[in-house]
Amino acid sequence: MIRRLSELPLDRHVLVRVDFNVPLDANGDIRDDTRIREAIPTLRAIHSAGGIPVVISHLGRPKGKRRPEYSLAPVARHLATLLDCTVHFAPDCIGELAQRNIADARPGELVMLENLRFHPGEEANDPAFAAQLANGIEVYVNDAFGAAHRAHASVVALARLARWKGMGLLMEREITALNRLLYAPERPYVALVGGAKVSDKLEVLHALLQRCDVLLLGGGLAFTFLKAHGIHVGNSLVEEELLPAARKLLEDARAQGKSVLLPVDARIAPELSPAVSPQVVALADGIPEGWKGGDIGPRTVALFAEQLRQARTIFWNGPLGVYELEPFRESTLMIARTIAEATRRGAFSLVGGGDSVAALRQSGLSEAISHISTGGGAALEFLAGRTLPGLAALEEDGQS
Repeated sequence: MIRRLSELPLDRHVLVRVDFNVPLDANGDIRDDTRIREAIPTLRAIHSAGGIPVVISHLGRPKGKRRPEYSLAPVARHLATLLDCTVHFAPDCIGELAQRNIADARPGELVMLENLRFHPGEEANDPAFAAQLANGIEVYVNDAFGAAHRAHASVVALARLARWKGMGLLMEREITALNRLLYAPERPYVALVGGAKVSDKLEVLHALLQRCDVLLLGGGLAFTFLKAHGIHVGNSLVEEELLPAARKLLEDARAQGKSVLLPVDARIAPELSPAVSPQVVALADGIPEGWKGGDIGPRTVALFAEQLRQARTIFWNGPLGVYELEPFRESTLMIARTIAEATRRGAFSLVGGGDSVAALRQSGLSEAISHISTGGGAALEFLAGRTLPGLAALEEDGQS
């Protein structure tokens, strides 16, 4: 069993692994602070117990090198504003500077250490690097569900060194919500999966097929399934090597009596760019050579919406079109509104994946969803039945 936050001695320095891998603009300003806000309840709980949170996170992919554009300094400043407390920012996550900042902090304050990935030992799951992170600290809390599927030093090796370890409040919420999909979904259960590639999601698609009643496929990955189904898709994104796997999933669905709904129309253009004016074509007629599918069409939106309105449990991961381009954004926004409406009528909805969540926020619908997951990849692996290294490390016996 993984210890909850309330089961840990928090009246001391507590090393807290968070996922503050937030998007920054060219000026270093935070574009979306959701992941920071989601960790605040855990940090406040430690403060309330008289403890001092020592926060560690990664940001971006600096590949083991110190790169200023990936510094967590802007995040530390923003966190100080959100918590209205003093945040001691250490310019490194290990060594004398880190230890000095930790020693200087007082109850009611917080320490934030510099980007873990400035050191190659983080992604290598190096026990020696983890030991430096753990220096002098006995309590470890993992509240970074978005990193729980990574066997990195701050997620796995560090947890094995701690005398006391457990999960934060965000991690607990994520596991509770995902377990509801795995073990107790109210029916009908409709899963909607989009995004670009089948290869990223094939395993979870098979797992969802075992549990859901209806599987809706959109986004770029739908074109591989459409071609496997015998539809001509022009120059649309297709993973040719996965056509047999796509056919197998469709055959498995038929054998199990499950419904897998593919797009029936699409918005297409010769090139997928912000300046094009897409045309809508019926997919029964195919997509002409030289044209690419960039979004599902209005008939498909209506077909998917009908299923979602009847659902009592909804899982959505991945946009239904090339969401970053305005001409191919409409269907994702419409589906976001439909899921919000279904939730207001009593359905349980769980949404994960960057662009899916972005669509909800752009529509002002975030609060209308039952649970928004902060870990797209981790959520998919959890639902696929994989053991997440970060959760397994929390379940192991520590040093005590």
